[in-house]
Amino acid sequence: MLLARLWPASPTLLVAAAAAVKVNPLPAPRNITWASSSGPKQLAGFVSLRVSEDTPDFILANGWNRAWDTIVSLQWVPAATEGPFPSFQPFPTAAAGVKRSSQALPTLQFVDVNISDVDADLQHGVDESYTLEVSESATSVVIEAPTVWGALHAFTTLQQLIISDGQGGLIIEKPVKIQDAPLYPYRGIMLDTGRNFISVNKIYEQLDGMSLSKLNVLHWHMEDTQSWPVQIDAYPEMIHDAYSSREVYSHADMRNIVAYARARGVRVIPEIDMPSHSASGWKQVDPQMVTCVDSWWSNDDYALHTAVEPPPGQMDIIYNGTYDVVREVYNELSSIFPDNWFHVGADEIQPNCFNFSSYVTQWFAEDPTRTYNDLAQYWVDHAVPIFQNYSSSRQLVMWEDIVLSTEHAHNVPTDIVMQTWNNGLDYINQLTAKGYDVIVSSSDFMYLDCGMGGFVTNDPRYDVMSNPDPNTPNFNYGGNGGSWCAPYKTWQRIYDYDFTQNLTDAQAQHIVGAVAPLWSEQVDDVTVSSQFWPRAAALAELVWSGNRDEHGQKRTTLMTQRILNFREYLVANGVQAKALVPKYCVQRPHTCDLYRNQSVIQ
Repeated sequence: MLLARLWPASPTLLVAAAAAVKVNPLPAPRNITWASSSGPKQLAGFVSLRVSEDTPDFILANGWNRAWDTIVSLQWVPAATEGPFPSFQPFPTAAAGVKRSSQALPTLQFVDVNISDVDADLQHGVDESYTLEVSESATSVVIEAPTVWGALHAFTTLQQLIISDGQGGLIIEKPVKIQDAPLYPYRGIMLDTGRNFISVNKIYEQLDGMSLSKLNVLHWHMEDTQSWPVQIDAYPEMIHDAYSSREVYSHADMRNIVAYARARGVRVIPEIDMPSHSASGWKQVDPQMVTCVDSWWSNDDYALHTAVEPPPGQMDIIYNGTYDVVREVYNELSSIFPDNWFHVGADEIQPNCFNFSSYVTQWFAEDPTRTYNDLAQYWVDHAVPIFQNYSSSRQLVMWEDIVLSTEHAHNVPTDIVMQTWNNGLDYINQLTAKGYDVIVSSSDFMYLDCGMGGFVTNDPRYDVMSNPDPNTPNFNYGGNGGSWCAPYKTWQRIYDYDFTQNLTDAQAQHIVGAVAPLWSEQVDDVTVSSQFWPRAAALAELVWSGNRDEHGQKRTTLMTQRILNFREYLVANGVQAKALVPKYCVQRPHTCDLYRNQSVIQ
């Protein structure tokens, strides 16, 4: 069962703590201990950071300044206290139930941060652990962390712990000690800016949400067949396929996004999808390097099928000029994105598209025994060396298709990380058994664009005047019209996903983390935040501290009030997260549960 074996030995105070105090931070810390009898710790009017050493770009100082500014400006009040069921609190007020102790504890004036390795870079596997302690007699919050990145996580936890006392002051409700670390090093969301353009400010907004929920990877699917919004100096003509001159990411934009993310402990990993999903941009450089771009995508006539969605287009794998252009674009983007990891796509090769290539058809004619699997291998053999030769520290990521789809390569190096999106536990099992490290993005559980209906127009499958046969799948499920991956993935669906189920210990070690993708066919600036949030926060806790308690039981019910409160916190911080329930349910914990028995989710 997911993460149960990795849970720390004694997080026994998590549940008790939720009933004792108003705050209920997300993601839940691995271990949190609240003082049993002491009163609240009052904060001074200004709490100063004390640190012996900072990074050259002042990661710690800037991080604390952001956190403190947020604490002071929000005067945060959790919506409701987690309490015994039923708990009716129709008008929760700012820490109304928290009384000052008869003997006031010393006021908190400082945040003392001790870092073991201030030079540790924000790369895969960097230590993000931290401890945070507020003792009864202390005048400072003490944070210990191996790296500045762990300290940033401590700041975001502290932001949720500090609340208004209802009398113009700020408090931490009780002395507290936290020992915290993520279960997985790779925890993120995927943003698609090829189908619809997403503005830089909206990307910043997603990074704010990620930082608050301790997600640390923005997988940026930068382009697709529909548009090329990325400035490339080597080929300035590529942005002729942007939607407009205003919908382009300049080099400065990309560097600013990387810097904004890094300041918040988030890595930005770019994806340029190749050899499929490739038309816009590339065709401006050399029309011969892409094929089938002028065909009808034709899902209604599968014999002519060239793409999973309009418009069609794939790189011509046999044409030598393809690799020259790919090298230039890849190297230029690698110089902009400092992360060691780079995603190079490799999903959804469509065989019929290659019928439009004279180079590919001639290649097949030269040897009738050749197959599309051989063609996929040709891509791996010629493209992967280009990708790997950029630097000795380069780590490649590809979609699972290059290994598991019908048109797969015969031999894909196992040092390439596979991102899995099909067939859930089956494909996770297959990939880890083959020795690949795996990023979990199973569409049945983690695709955030699912359940919104189909985006293609002129679809007669919607012309249904009666309910479908009750013995057949729902109209919007299973690909019979509407969203191919319906239904909508609720936060519970994401949170309850045990993606290490039935894996051996050796296989489970190959799971590096999980990413929730949001494909943007029906998403733009207006809706991107509400599609990501707060559902991405459910993934954040799943891969930070897990979905089970110390007894191995699902803690989905306990998570409910945490994510409801966190949604309010996101909105207060400017992240336009979607409402999950009527406010009635937020203010009255568990009165909207389907089952009175709160252990029903096991």
